[in-house]
Amino acid sequence: METDSMETSAEVDSSVANILCCECGVVIAPNPANMCVACLRTHVDITEGIPKQAVLQFCRNCERYLQPPNEWVQCSLESRELLAICLKRLKGLKEVKLIDAGFIWTEPHSKRLKVKLTVQGEVLGGAVLQQVFVVEFTVNNQMCDDCHRTEAKDFWRCVVQIRQRSENKKTFYYLEQLILKHRVHENTLGIKPMHGGLDMFYANESHARRMVDFMHTMLPVKTSTSKRLISHDIHSNSYNYKYTFAVDIVPLSKDSLVCLSKKMQQQLGSIAPLCLVRRVASVIHLIDPLSTQIAELNSTVFYRSPFEPICNPKSLQEYIVMDIEIIPDKNKPSFPGQGKVSHKHLLCDVWLVKAAELGINENTIHTRTHLGHILKPSDTVLGYNLEDANINDDSFEKLDKTRIPDVIIVKKHFGDSAERMSYRRWKLKHLDAYTSNRETDSKEYREFLDDLEEDPDYRQHVNIYKDPAKQLPVDTNDMPDPSVPRITLEEMLDDLTLDDVDME
Repeated sequence: METDSMETSAEVDSSVANILCCECGVVIAPNPANMCVACLRTHVDITEGIPKQAVLQFCRNCERYLQPPNEWVQCSLESRELLAICLKRLKGLKEVKLIDAGFIWTEPHSKRLKVKLTVQGEVLGGAVLQQVFVVEFTVNNQMCDDCHRTEAKDFWRCVVQIRQRSENKKTFYYLEQLILKHRVHENTLGIKPMHGGLDMFYANESHARRMVDFMHTMLPVKTSTSKRLISHDIHSNSYNYKYTFAVDIVPLSKDSLVCLSKKMQQQLGSIAPLCLVRRVASVIHLIDPLSTQIAELNSTVFYRSPFEPICNPKSLQEYIVMDIEIIPDKNKPSFPGQGKVSHKHLLCDVWLVKAAELGINENTIHTRTHLGHILKPSDTVLGYNLEDANINDDSFEKLDKTRIPDVIIVKKHFGDSAERMSYRRWKLKHLDAYTSNRETDSKEYREFLDDLEEDPDYRQHVNIYKDPAKQLPVDTNDMPDPSVPRITLEEMLDDLTLDDVDME
């Protein structure tokens, strides 16, 4: 569509004599062409070399527009970025001076975009004409290279192999929630569960390195990189590689029991050799259950002298608390050069009986624990039985057996995990491929959910959603045991439907 609004740049000056148009004889102000606007319009069209129709390529999968020659740009309708792409499509626009450009509203689903342009150009002896016209762009659907490779499913340039050589997989459940919270899986082509971990595939190296950098930020890991030559173009001297990033997570999980070497004890503030893993986050958080001393171990120090846990949560046993006695501060053990001590825990003496021998064996087991702030007589606790355990560890063999407690208490037991799951009012989201190959009702997964309820610091980096299928209790009396730790309603997020995740 072309309008008739053309004007000459010459202004009428009363001091200059008017002339007659050489074509129609109309009195006009003098101009280099000696013609009126109407006659100039019949002889010259400054927009003749500019196409009035053009085509834009749009990828429906990633909602990006093609910017020649091969760049795909994310931009919304009637945005400055989209206007720039439209103007670059008009080849003859360089021959005139662009004064103004803007979109004319069209139906969003019409696949048509209209741009109104105002241009100026010199004609016939230097006269400057200004003209307004409209260019119509047709939006054609075309799949971009990245989406095409994603649809192929077998195309990838980089793979991140995440592995953890551990019996307990709680750290993997935690890693899955970290990935979902920070949305670092958006550029992943596919996720394939493997023995001992996951393989995550990417289209380019930058996306894979972003995942590796994220892992180094959130967990203590060690990474090794390799590449394999796929093809080589001798004419352009370009190489095509496939990269492999092997990420090894520390073989520790929450509630594991470790035995530290002498050198490691000194580096951690002369902490005791037997320590519990409070949680595995950006660093490994350790606590001595016999003195409440705490320490943090980063990945650099750990992989300099790596060690394995001597007991895993799978070997926990139930005990009943028969009596408890808080240890005053003046009677607490202290050592020269001792590091930080936890003020959240309380040291106490505890007398226990195995839950399976309650009422049969009256011999109580004495030990010390850091859980004096939450324990009381008749409570059930979970602990490691070191007296009967078969432990093969060089550092443990060098310890004085007379100073090793028979039982190390790990945590308070709040009932069966399957029963707690039945009245749990929240849920988590999962990665598609990972969830389809993993049973979310497994014992380890239920224990991971229990840990989230019991440890507020542990769930700090996890998005917890309300479960609309379950109704929140109005009164605490409606719950089976009001003393069981709960996640408050304020900590839960409203459930949203996203394309890249599945609900539990």
